[in-house]
Amino acid sequence: MSVDSTLLVPYASYLRVYEPLAAFPEPERTHWSRYARRSGAPGAQDELRRSLADLLPVPPVPVPVHESGEAFVAHLDGAVVICPWRTRLRSWLALRDLVAESGLPGPVLDAMLPPVVRAQVEADHERWLERNPDARPWIRTAVWQVPLRWFALFGDEERRYEPGDPAAGRAPELRYRTTMAQARRRLARALRALRDSVDEGPLTRGLIDVGRWLEEFHPRALVELDYGGLVHAVGEERLAADRSAADVAAGLAALRAGDEETAGEVYGRLAERWRSVRDLRHAN
Repeated sequence: MSVDSTLLVPYASYLRVYEPLAAFPEPERTHWSRYARRSGAPGAQDELRRSLADLLPVPPVPVPVHESGEAFVAHLDGAVVICPWRTRLRSWLALRDLVAESGLPGPVLDAMLPPVVRAQVEADHERWLERNPDARPWIRTAVWQVPLRWFALFGDEERRYEPGDPAAGRAPELRYRTTMAQARRRLARALRALRDSVDEGPLTRGLIDVGRWLEEFHPRALVELDYGGLVHAVGEERLAADRSAADVAAGLAALRAGDEETAGEVYGRLAERWRSVRDLRHAN
């Protein structure tokens, strides 16, 4: 089906892992090898629009009937690396989080996703898990924020910012890319700094969760943080000045130096910066 290009893009950011072809078993490896050679591979906007289009029917289709055969393609040290969309799996996980964490009143949730639809989706997911107990997504999504723990994986020198071009219809882009080895190294150092200085809290638990997820992937993978549709909420001027990864690194360095006061100030500024973005969801 054709997808309406006017569909609004959600205010979401993404943490993605791209794995080398060697990480995939056959026949999937051959599929991705051929896929990477074709021209006109879809991008992040295409994935979002296709996902949104499934929500237009009545009742909505919160989880695709079939898994996507699409992926994001990048290169690391001259080698092709692949990030499968796995849209069906991610839809199941997103629906689970929506039901558990949205805080929506029951009637509102039922209007959005009727109970009969949710029950069918949950049953399909349970049957699928029995056949795929070790499945995990290559993409994590956060709505109306970039979780601070994600920034701990990257250095400021890996930041890539591209201003928007309204005349060409191109939105600004802000992303970070690093190797899996570097991401794991930074995460381990961040955990040591936190555990040596403060009691275990949400940031520490979040880093542990991200670390367990990263352990599932090939050691020569590429890790990417993409501000995605969140760029429209942050605004171009603030986006150009945003150095959140550098700020997280500065806070962790202060902790390692025993300067908890400076670390607290840095964390407070970061938390307020992203709180102001999250508050926009309730502004209208």
